[in-house]
Amino acid sequence: MDFNLSEDHQQFRKLLRTFVDKEIVPVAREWEQSGRYPTEIVKGMADMGLFGMTIPEEYGGLDLDPVSFALVFEEISRGWMGIAGILGSHSLSCRMLAMHGTEEQKQAYLPKLATGEIRTGVGLTEPDAGTDLQGIRTTAKLDGDHYVVNGAKMWITNARYANPLPVLVKTDPTASPAHRGMSILLIDSTSEGFTVTKDIPKLGYKGTESCEIVLDNVRVPKENLLGGVEGVGMKQALSALEWGRVNMAARSTGIAQRAYDEALSYANQRKAFGKTIGEFQAIQLQLASMATSVQASRLMAYWSADAVRRGRADAETGMAKIFCSEVALQVSIDAMKVHGGYGYSTEFEVERMYRDSILMSIGEGTNDVLRTVVAKSLLRGDVVVG
Repeated sequence: MDFNLSEDHQQFRKLLRTFVDKEIVPVAREWEQSGRYPTEIVKGMADMGLFGMTIPEEYGGLDLDPVSFALVFEEISRGWMGIAGILGSHSLSCRMLAMHGTEEQKQAYLPKLATGEIRTGVGLTEPDAGTDLQGIRTTAKLDGDHYVVNGAKMWITNARYANPLPVLVKTDPTASPAHRGMSILLIDSTSEGFTVTKDIPKLGYKGTESCEIVLDNVRVPKENLLGGVEGVGMKQALSALEWGRVNMAARSTGIAQRAYDEALSYANQRKAFGKTIGEFQAIQLQLASMATSVQASRLMAYWSADAVRRGRADAETGMAKIFCSEVALQVSIDAMKVHGGYGYSTEFEVERMYRDSILMSIGEGTNDVLRTVVAKSLLRGDVVVG
């Protein structure tokens, strides 16, 4: 067994790390606190081809393997987790389009999405439907050669930049079970009746917007039905969310790594009672536990990514998302403790790590719900532990 990254993966990580250390780390705290949109960082990611991570090469994308995909989110989140969010929703939407779109849809959108010329997101969550996607209320009724869409979506990342935006709708609200009546439409954000109503204030996950969208009699051409088939929207969305859990596990690892790095650096600099605090056993125990957790999180994230490479991996990605997100929160808290009173100050990085870590156990399905997904896979024998 080899637990090391391949030479190609190591070189790719080095490239990413250089970009993050040069372009993101120096400005992250200031820009996050001021609410400044990271335009220059977005351009840098586009220049590196990262908007084409999940797009096949034939359409101009990088078509990264799942481990390389995880490396991108780990390294960028080490600098600023909100920036990773800009890539996250875009990449999942691109993968969904690449997997399920018609050839005409792929030709129309993927080449421009790969370069970042246009960007996208995923319109799933609603005010009354988060993890329970079958509870959505947004409807799309066929009227001639157009669907007429009515409803609202919440917490939409890239909402002000996504065009087209894939939106999960009910084309048959009477279907039972509900998922059989659900479809995805590729909606032009310039359409009449498509309104981004507000940016939702957040504790963390800043740098990218999270918005509410209202769809009021928006007319969408029939040819914008993803894959050209009704009733498979839930399946299409879930196929992309598997990569989303790898994304979240890797983001969590990046947050935990940065929190640990800040704690280690501070322990070597801060002095108390005539010596650095790193010389005190209480701090040493904290650092050892943090380092152990971070490395376990990294291995879990890469393991789940490799499982995706080998096939469907609901249980593996669920396990990784649960474990890594909880490590991110605990390591962030411990890093704040190492900093003492300064850990509570916005002049230091660790309070941002803490605020960003909280989302990791909520996004892409709450951890409690994911535990039931993992348990069902175990009971079916889809995955064997041991």
